[in-house]
Amino acid sequence: INHIVHNGGLYKRPFNEAFEETPMLVAVLTYVGYGVLTLFGYLRDFMRQWKIEKCQNATEREEQKDFVPLYQDFENFYNRNLYMRIRDSWNRPICSVPGAKVDMMERVSHDYNWTFTYTGRVIKDIINMGSYNYLGFAQKAGTCQEAAAKVLSQYGAGVCSTRQEMGNLDKHEELEQLVARFLGVESAMAYGMGFATNSMNIPALVGKGCLILSDELNHASLVLGARLSGATIRIFKHNNMQSLEKLLKDAIVHGQPRTRRPWKKILILVEGIYSMEGSIVRLPEVIALKKKYKSYLYLDEAHSIGALGPSGRGVVEYFGLSPEDVDVMMGTFTKSFGAAGGYIGGKKELIDYLRTYSHSAVYATSLSPPVVEQIITSMKCIMGEDGTTVGKARVQQLAENTRYFRRRLKEMGFIIYGNEDSPVVPLMLYMPAKIGAFGREMLKRNIGVVVVGFPATPIIESRARFCLSAAHTKEMLDTALKEINEVGDLLQLKYSRHRLVPLLDRPFDETTYEETED
Repeated sequence: INHIVHNGGLYKRPFNEAFEETPMLVAVLTYVGYGVLTLFGYLRDFMRQWKIEKCQNATEREEQKDFVPLYQDFENFYNRNLYMRIRDSWNRPICSVPGAKVDMMERVSHDYNWTFTYTGRVIKDIINMGSYNYLGFAQKAGTCQEAAAKVLSQYGAGVCSTRQEMGNLDKHEELEQLVARFLGVESAMAYGMGFATNSMNIPALVGKGCLILSDELNHASLVLGARLSGATIRIFKHNNMQSLEKLLKDAIVHGQPRTRRPWKKILILVEGIYSMEGSIVRLPEVIALKKKYKSYLYLDEAHSIGALGPSGRGVVEYFGLSPEDVDVMMGTFTKSFGAAGGYIGGKKELIDYLRTYSHSAVYATSLSPPVVEQIITSMKCIMGEDGTTVGKARVQQLAENTRYFRRRLKEMGFIIYGNEDSPVVPLMLYMPAKIGAFGREMLKRNIGVVVVGFPATPIIESRARFCLSAAHTKEMLDTALKEINEVGDLLQLKYSRHRLVPLLDRPFDETTYEETED
């Protein structure tokens, strides 16, 4: 399905997203693959139970056999019999800065991935296609590193207190003023952890008698925050405005269950860029619905801040909208800024309320001073306040890299999900055996990739996820693309029936579709 949206003037630019349907044969073979793995899993569990095969996983003690098991569900079975086969594709130990290239410690397993041993060898200069280093600020030299080192020598590494007690530094105040200016909002607050920014602040904003309308593909931190709040949660289809509007209408017409009283608040939860789909939120339409039905909007810009918009100010700037139309602007410093933590921006009343009532503001330790300085220096660089155009050049480079990489993968015949401007690029693998095979084959060719399967994705929609960076040169991308093409042929991953045809006279960022027969 290709979406090319103009939608009655709401969009000031073309909005192109592609989610090609899974070919029927591939879907059937994927189910068959999981069926075979499940059958062998039950067989191996039977063999372990009768001591025919050595049992490597944790088991209940003999004297506790009659107790109710701590956990006994499909995920437990999945971990033992499916995940363990390809476990070597994850948690690979990096021993360098997660920049455009990384060094990785080599490890081997002699018991089918139950345990690993290190060989002592370091694999050098692996092209890093997996880290969220969108603007290339994860580096060990340069102005950010020098500024952070200077602050480390002055303030030390830790604060050892919360913001409300002895942990409020002048650097924290400076950071929050800078973030507010960067976002174009009245006020902002910084937190020490991006995940907790969502999971601990949503319960402070809504509670019993409130309604949360959440996108079905929202991040786990948003889901956890919604569940902890005690509010009623209703899910709308991913980026589907008809589904969202129907839920809003129903909420206003019917009110709360049983009592039929009006909801105290209705809060819409969306992300800027969805980290597994590579899609961008239809923000102009969400804001139009929010205004029409008098609800509130919570926007998570973890992946979009710094990575979208002409000057890196995120999805709001990308669509040319006003920050005032978003009630709660949340984002993280872990990706485009190469640091740690998160922020919430909005009206001064909102931020003053959160300073008092947010659990992550009251109970959590303050951000580390060198980390704060890394954020300040990188943000000033993006804004051009360091007196250079380096930040703007990085934002433009990321946009160019994104379009080039996506276009080339489509030309090769892979099924690629998401928006053409999204630096998160999912390449569909589908079959369980191909998850581990793709990761291993790419590592053999000195390319580090992230492969993703259940439960992070639907069980038949396994994928490899590439994250583009401004630090990637064209030579690096061409090397990666050459190897991806080779592995794609080897593993037969070129499933697309809408192959892009490269045209010699085509401008850099345009694409032409042509139906190709299988």
